Amino acid sequence: MNTQAVTETNFPGLTLIHRGKVRDLYDLGDCLLMVATDRISAFDVVMADPIPSKGAVLTQVSLFWFEYLKDIVPNHLLTADVNHYPAACAPYREQLAGRSMLVRKAEPLTVECIVRGYISGSFWKAYQKDPVVCGFKLPAGLKESEKLPQTLFTPSTKAALGAHDENISLERMREIVGVAETDKIADVCVRLYEKAAAYARQRGIIIADTKFELGWFDGELILIDEVLTPDSSRFWPVDDYQTGRGQASFDKQFLRDYLLSLDWPQTPPPPPLPAHIVEKTRARYLEALEKISGAGLP
Repeated sequence: MNTQAVTETNFPGLTLIHRGKVRDLYDLGDCLLMVATDRISAFDVVMADPIPSKGAVLTQVSLFWFEYLKDIVPNHLLTADVNHYPAACAPYREQLAGRSMLVRKAEPLTVECIVRGYISGSFWKAYQKDPVVCGFKLPAGLKESEKLPQTLFTPSTKAALGAHDENISLERMREIVGVAETDKIADVCVRLYEKAAAYARQRGIIIADTKFELGWFDGELILIDEVLTPDSSRFWPVDDYQTGRGQASFDKQFLRDYLLSLDWPQTPPPPPLPAHIVEKTRARYLEALEKISGAGLP
């Protein structure tokens, strides 16, 4: 696998249809080619400096979870073996190896599917002002980073690039997506989280919360995009966990904490990232992969 940092991809002969915060998406006709670059975003701003190998880590972590969770819900993966990609991809095999996958064309949900097992981040900030958060009445006296009495499904809107998602209630999601559909989605997401969280805890990681992407394919609900990665989840080390404070992490919270120490308004342009911040962020992503999958990068 090519270990040089990939900020963006450009593949002549392939049709680029979307460049997101991290992924470049190509339309191959009957399927999509999803490429995870080494871009990293924080506070909805894409940093100018990539994190080498990050896209490969995201891909390998997602591949692990797609396999582990497929008994709960099908997923969009067709193959991640570049030897089985269409001939049009052959000139780019070296760049695609380890950081890409061929996937089904699904219709993504119009809402974000967030599941929380612990109180942290924006949820903790909201709770400090009002014990009713996202329509859930939480018990008084919870401490920061404490395990919630039950796993919560807390959807949000999908904002345009550069804008912020907004939390919505289950009632609002039912209006947008449908009652039966919302109930099915919430059930699936909670089951996905709880199975993954139980496994990760045995591997030394607490999954505090995560964001799932789901979509419809031939009328069936499927898991799409990435799943339970350091980009889409809060990963905390079990051996350092303590309530009443923020936690060390295996995710990009380390980068967020650094950015919060700067006099930066959290709007473009992003500040340059020092080499030691880039390297420490990379090390955290690699450690998350090794703990979860039991293996490093291929």
